[in-house]
Amino acid sequence: MKILMMLSMMLLTDPSTLYEFKPADINGKPFDISQYKGKKILVVNVASECGFTPQYEGLEQLYEKYKDRLMIIGFPANDFGQQEPGSNSEIQAFCKKNYGVTFQMMSKVSVKGSDIDPLFKWMTNLPNPDFTGDIKWNFEKFLFDENGNLVHRFRSKVEPMNDAVKNAIEGK
Repeated sequence: MKILMMLSMMLLTDPSTLYEFKPADINGKPFDISQYKGKKILVVNVASECGFTPQYEGLEQLYEKYKDRLMIIGFPANDFGQQEPGSNSEIQAFCKKNYGVTFQMMSKVSVKGSDIDPLFKWMTNLPNPDFTGDIKWNFEKFLFDENGNLVHRFRSKVEPMNDAVKNAIEGK
Protein backbone atom coordinates (compact mmCIF):
# COMPACT_ATOMS: atom_id res chain seq x y z
CA MET A 1 0.00 0.00 0.00
CA LYS A 2 2.82 2.39 0.91
CA ILE A 3 4.54 1.79 -2.44
CA LEU A 4 1.28 2.41 -4.28
CA MET A 5 0.85 5.75 -2.47
CA MET A 6 4.42 6.77 -3.31
CA LEU A 7 3.86 5.92 -6.98
CA SER A 8 0.62 7.91 -7.02
CA MET A 9 2.37 10.91 -5.50
CA MET A 10 5.18 10.65 -8.07
CA LEU A 11 2.67 10.53 -10.91
CA LEU A 12 0.86 13.57 -9.56
CA THR A 13 4.07 15.59 -9.38
CA ASP A 14 5.48 14.64 -12.78
CA PRO A 15 5.42 17.72 -14.99
CA SER A 16 3.17 17.62 -18.02
CA THR A 17 4.23 20.92 -19.63
CA LEU A 18 7.24 23.17 -19.77
CA TYR A 19 5.38 25.74 -17.66
CA GLU A 20 5.73 23.68 -14.51
CA PHE A 21 9.50 24.29 -14.36
CA LYS A 22 11.04 27.22 -12.49
CA PRO A 23 14.79 27.08 -13.16
CA ALA A 24 17.26 29.70 -11.94
CA ASP A 25 18.07 32.55 -14.31
CA ILE A 26 21.65 33.64 -15.03
CA ASN A 27 21.58 35.72 -11.82
CA GLY A 28 20.43 32.77 -9.72
CA LYS A 29 16.86 34.00 -9.28
CA PRO A 30 13.84 31.70 -9.83
CA PHE A 31 12.44 32.05 -13.34
CA ASP A 32 8.81 31.21 -14.05
CA ILE A 33 8.62 29.85 -17.59
CA SER A 34 4.82 30.04 -17.46
CA GLN A 35 5.05 33.81 -17.96
CA TYR A 36 5.55 32.96 -21.64
CA LYS A 37 2.31 31.02 -22.09
CA GLY A 38 0.96 31.93 -25.50
CA LYS A 39 4.43 32.18 -27.09
CA LYS A 40 6.58 29.51 -28.64
CA ILE A 41 9.68 28.75 -26.57
CA LEU A 42 13.03 27.55 -27.88
CA VAL A 43 15.18 25.93 -25.19
CA VAL A 44 18.86 25.58 -26.13
CA ASN A 45 21.84 24.14 -24.24
CA VAL A 46 24.70 26.56 -24.96
CA ALA A 47 28.46 26.82 -24.43
CA SER A 48 31.00 29.62 -24.90
CA GLU A 49 33.97 27.62 -26.19
CA CYS A 50 32.33 25.30 -28.71
CA GLY A 51 32.55 25.10 -32.48
CA PHE A 52 28.82 25.90 -32.47
CA THR A 53 29.22 28.99 -30.24
CA PRO A 54 28.71 31.33 -33.23
CA GLN A 55 25.11 30.08 -33.19
CA TYR A 56 24.57 32.67 -30.44
CA GLU A 57 24.47 35.20 -33.29
CA GLY A 58 21.78 33.23 -35.13
CA LEU A 59 19.82 32.71 -31.91
CA GLU A 60 19.83 36.46 -31.31
CA GLN A 61 18.73 37.10 -34.93
CA LEU A 62 15.94 34.54 -34.53
CA TYR A 63 14.84 36.15 -31.28
CA GLU A 64 14.83 39.64 -32.82
CA LYS A 65 12.81 38.42 -35.82
CA TYR A 66 10.17 36.54 -33.81
CA LYS A 67 10.22 38.04 -30.31
CA ASP A 68 6.55 38.97 -30.56
CA ARG A 69 5.74 35.23 -30.58
CA LEU A 70 8.94 33.46 -29.46
CA MET A 71 11.09 33.35 -26.33
CA ILE A 72 14.53 31.79 -26.49
CA ILE A 73 15.94 30.39 -23.26
CA GLY A 74 19.65 29.51 -23.20
CA PHE A 75 20.98 27.06 -20.63
CA PRO A 76 24.79 27.06 -20.36
CA ALA A 77 26.20 23.56 -19.81
CA ASN A 78 29.74 22.27 -19.35
CA ASP A 79 28.96 18.66 -20.24
CA PHE A 80 30.71 18.37 -23.60
CA GLY A 81 34.48 18.82 -23.75
CA GLN A 82 34.46 21.29 -20.83
CA GLN A 83 33.38 23.99 -23.31
CA GLU A 84 31.53 26.12 -20.74
CA PRO A 85 34.03 26.55 -17.90
CA GLY A 86 32.98 30.06 -16.84
CA SER A 87 30.82 31.25 -13.99
CA ASN A 88 27.31 32.56 -14.65
CA SER A 89 28.56 36.16 -14.57
CA GLU A 90 31.42 35.35 -16.98
CA ILE A 91 28.98 33.60 -19.33
CA GLN A 92 26.59 36.55 -19.23
CA ALA A 93 29.39 39.04 -19.97
CA PHE A 94 30.70 36.86 -22.83
CA CYS A 95 27.25 36.60 -24.44
CA LYS A 96 26.57 40.35 -24.22
CA LYS A 97 30.03 41.43 -25.41
CA ASN A 98 30.48 38.96 -28.28
CA TYR A 99 26.94 38.36 -29.51
CA GLY A 100 24.72 41.07 -28.02
CA VAL A 101 22.47 38.42 -26.48
CA THR A 102 19.17 39.83 -25.24
CA PHE A 103 17.18 36.59 -25.01
CA GLN A 104 16.79 34.88 -21.63
CA MET A 105 19.88 33.18 -20.23
CA MET A 106 19.72 30.77 -17.31
CA SER A 107 22.18 29.52 -14.69
CA LYS A 108 24.59 26.82 -15.76
CA VAL A 109 23.13 23.31 -15.57
CA SER A 110 24.03 19.75 -16.47
CA VAL A 111 22.17 18.38 -19.49
CA LYS A 112 23.26 14.75 -19.22
CA GLY A 113 24.49 12.20 -16.73
CA SER A 114 23.56 11.46 -13.14
CA ASP A 115 23.28 15.17 -12.26
CA ILE A 116 21.08 16.08 -15.25
CA ASP A 117 18.84 19.07 -14.63
CA PRO A 118 15.18 17.98 -14.14
CA LEU A 119 14.03 20.08 -17.11
CA PHE A 120 16.50 18.41 -19.46
CA LYS A 121 15.71 14.96 -18.10
CA TRP A 122 12.05 15.64 -18.82
CA MET A 123 12.66 17.13 -22.29
CA THR A 124 14.93 14.32 -23.49
CA ASN A 125 12.30 11.74 -22.59
CA LEU A 126 9.34 13.42 -24.28
CA PRO A 127 7.92 11.89 -27.44
CA ASN A 128 8.24 14.24 -30.39
CA PRO A 129 8.16 14.11 -34.19
CA ASP A 130 11.94 14.39 -34.55
CA PHE A 131 13.75 12.22 -31.98
CA THR A 132 14.06 11.46 -28.29
CA GLY A 133 16.99 10.55 -26.12
CA ASP A 134 20.11 12.08 -24.71
CA ILE A 135 21.56 15.35 -25.85
CA LYS A 136 24.56 14.63 -28.07
CA TRP A 137 26.33 18.03 -27.96
CA ASN A 138 25.99 21.75 -27.27
CA PHE A 139 23.34 23.84 -29.05
CA GLU A 140 20.57 21.26 -29.33
CA LYS A 141 17.25 23.07 -29.68
CA PHE A 142 13.85 22.13 -28.26
CA LEU A 143 10.86 24.03 -29.67
CA PHE A 144 7.69 24.20 -27.58
CA ASP A 145 4.34 25.45 -28.84
CA GLU A 146 2.21 28.16 -27.26
CA ASN A 147 0.77 25.60 -24.81
CA GLY A 148 4.13 24.32 -23.51
CA ASN A 149 4.19 21.11 -25.57
CA LEU A 150 7.33 19.95 -27.36
CA VAL A 151 6.77 20.12 -31.10
CA HIS A 152 10.27 19.91 -32.61
CA ARG A 153 13.81 19.11 -31.63
CA PHE A 154 16.83 20.12 -33.67
CA ARG A 155 20.37 18.77 -33.35
CA SER A 156 23.39 21.04 -32.94
CA LYS A 157 24.23 21.29 -36.63
CA VAL A 158 20.87 22.90 -37.43
CA GLU A 159 21.54 26.64 -37.47
CA PRO A 160 18.99 28.83 -35.65
CA MET A 161 18.08 30.73 -38.84
CA ASN A 162 17.62 27.49 -40.80
CA ASP A 163 14.37 27.36 -42.77
CA ALA A 164 13.25 24.28 -40.80
CA VAL A 165 13.48 26.23 -37.53
CA LYS A 166 11.79 29.32 -38.97
CA ASN A 167 9.03 27.22 -40.55
CA ALA A 168 8.40 25.44 -37.25
CA ILE A 169 8.11 28.81 -35.48
CA GLU A 170 5.77 30.08 -38.18
CA GLY A 171 3.68 26.90 -38.03
CA LYS A 172 4.38 25.85 -41.61
